[in-house]
Amino acid sequence: MKQTLLDKFMSRKGLYTSFWIIAIFMVSILIYYTANLQKEVPPIPQEVKSESGEVLYTYNDVVEGKGYFQQFDLMDWGTLLGMGAYMGPDFSTDFMHYRAEFLYDFYGKEIYKKSSKELSDIERGAVKERVKQDFKKQTQLLEETTVYTDASAQAYHQNVKYLTNLLVNGDPERAFPGGIIRPEEAVKIAAFVDWAQLVASSLRPGTERTWSNNWPPEPLLDQDLTFLSHKISLWEFLLLWTLTIVVIFLAYEYLFKKDPDEKLEPAIKITFLHKSQVKLLKYIPIVAALFFVQLILGGYLAHIYTEPTQDFILAQSLIPFNVIRSIHTQLAILWVAVGWLVGGLLIAPWVANKDHKFPWLVDVLWAALLIVTVGSLYGLYMGATGQMRDVWFWFGNEGRELINLGRVWDIGLVIGLVFWFILIISLIRKAATNNPIVSTIIWSAFGIATLYIAGMMPVHEIVPNYTVDDYYRWWVIHLWVELTFELFAAGVIAFFTVSLGLISQKTAVRVMLFELFLIMLSGTLGVGHHYWWQGLDEYWIAIGGIFSALEPLPLALMIVEAMKNKREKIHSGQEFEFSTVFMWIAGSAVLNWIGAGFFGMVINTPTISYYSHGTYLIMPHGHVALLGAFGYISIAFIYMTSRANALAKGLVWDDKLSKIGFWTLTTGTLLFVIPTMIIGMHQTEMAMEMGYFYTRTREAVESMKGWMWARILPDGLMIAGGGIILFDLVQKTFLAKKK
Repeated sequence: MKQTLLDKFMSRKGLYTSFWIIAIFMVSILIYYTANLQKEVPPIPQEVKSESGEVLYTYNDVVEGKGYFQQFDLMDWGTLLGMGAYMGPDFSTDFMHYRAEFLYDFYGKEIYKKSSKELSDIERGAVKERVKQDFKKQTQLLEETTVYTDASAQAYHQNVKYLTNLLVNGDPERAFPGGIIRPEEAVKIAAFVDWAQLVASSLRPGTERTWSNNWPPEPLLDQDLTFLSHKISLWEFLLLWTLTIVVIFLAYEYLFKKDPDEKLEPAIKITFLHKSQVKLLKYIPIVAALFFVQLILGGYLAHIYTEPTQDFILAQSLIPFNVIRSIHTQLAILWVAVGWLVGGLLIAPWVANKDHKFPWLVDVLWAALLIVTVGSLYGLYMGATGQMRDVWFWFGNEGRELINLGRVWDIGLVIGLVFWFILIISLIRKAATNNPIVSTIIWSAFGIATLYIAGMMPVHEIVPNYTVDDYYRWWVIHLWVELTFELFAAGVIAFFTVSLGLISQKTAVRVMLFELFLIMLSGTLGVGHHYWWQGLDEYWIAIGGIFSALEPLPLALMIVEAMKNKREKIHSGQEFEFSTVFMWIAGSAVLNWIGAGFFGMVINTPTISYYSHGTYLIMPHGHVALLGAFGYISIAFIYMTSRANALAKGLVWDDKLSKIGFWTLTTGTLLFVIPTMIIGMHQTEMAMEMGYFYTRTREAVESMKGWMWARILPDGLMIAGGGIILFDLVQKTFLAKKK
């Protein structure tokens, strides 16, 4: 029978070839855009001065202010151009809004001899046009000199006073105790924030939109969404619906169609552990404990979000909100990453059917990771609280949301990841010759080990331009987590479902290759949906909007197939020894689709993102996707390590407590979505109707305090689930009795 073009594409060879074609094409396009980055980013002027000649600030002031902004980790309290935490203000929006209010008052008095509040509607309309002229026509962000009108220069001085008072004396209403930043440092931060305000408010040359593509929405300036965002949103929904149907058709027509002679592999039989695998047992309580502490800190943060003026257990002057949040997010990265390292080191000897020549190297890696963990957490606290002013960049809190580690700890983490990759490839490189699953694990491990470096350039100093810095920050967060980690996840899930005897290797390879194709297709340029509002050009709205959240779908379909096979095995009377491990892998696929897929689509359309950017509506996507796509796989790895230890030593194993821990955590995770979605929808509506400035005031969320307190239930369940998992793993690994 003659093969069609679709048959050839969906064959193993066709999928393998397609993956490499799309990978080379997408990476080439990303490199091209990166090479042209400097042509589109907003410049930092050599000086900003008033019409009368007063120099307000210089290039060096902006760069120095950015350093202070990072040093004191203000991005984990408030936001800049919508990027950061949601407790404090959006600094750039504050400066823009207060400048507009000042100009309304100034020009009202100049034209009508009235303050802004005294103007009639018709007079206010005329003043609005004058204010818009000041913002959009008379103020241009240029590389050499940016000139403010004398009125805007006076507004800048008012903004400097406001921010200096805020940063030096604090804002108890929004959980900022103050007493750390000095006045002269606050003045430099104000220069940096004002530059960001210029990005948000001044027009990109040759266009009628700002450098930030008209974000944030500001009624005082008639600044709102462009039609392009609506058009791209419509295309995105059409493509997602159509391609989802196509993916489902291809999955059941080609991926899961079994050959007559296709059989499941027998489940792996574990009768002993290699020496290097035994050494992995000490990693188990570390991963579980870091996870448990991270959950406790998440609940603690929720309390402060709800009652920012109150202390809970510890005084906020001792441990400020931004410090807790930075530790909370960094712990997530650390425990997930270490759990994945455990998985790779556990799998390698089984694949190679032999152990490492020097098993003690696993102990060296454990000690190195422990040093990085302890040292980085100490630095996060000391840096943000102003106790490392001279060495904050190297040892303190680098203040870039989600990648806060000081540079020394960054380097230590990369060395650990590269060391891990070498340990894996040195053992299984020969076994990978004709095995796409193992090849995927190896080379995605290489990507994980090296791509983190993208967020460390230049190694010795901060990036002067915030837009450029944020461009590469998202390389780590998106390309590291949502590309290389996803590739690793695809390979590992394929390996486990085959090794556990749930899917044939032929089916697993086909599904995995199709998944790799989709990940490269949507995940590479999909980083563009982070680039819409922080200073990059408008075409990123089209690029980021089109490439969205298809990649979790094949994994979910593979898990459905595996669940069917598991049910068949149980009904046939066969014993299944890896129920707990499979439960976490299945939970990963489902939560991955819910968090990354469903909630990703909720916020990633340009129209919704424009109004929801920097609101609670982002929380369901971030939390559920992190746990689903990566956290549950990390837990599956450590449970697999514990289960292998029990089988090798003949220890008693009971799944009851494991299931309680899983369902307690999962129920809490899903319930977490309800209050955060409701609060986020309220903020998004307010951003559309009243402008983004009001969205970020305390008054905007105070009316939703009931829903904030409602987080006690999901947060409590998640903390309880993490505690059960920690206890369960320690008991099963170290305290279990012989059968």
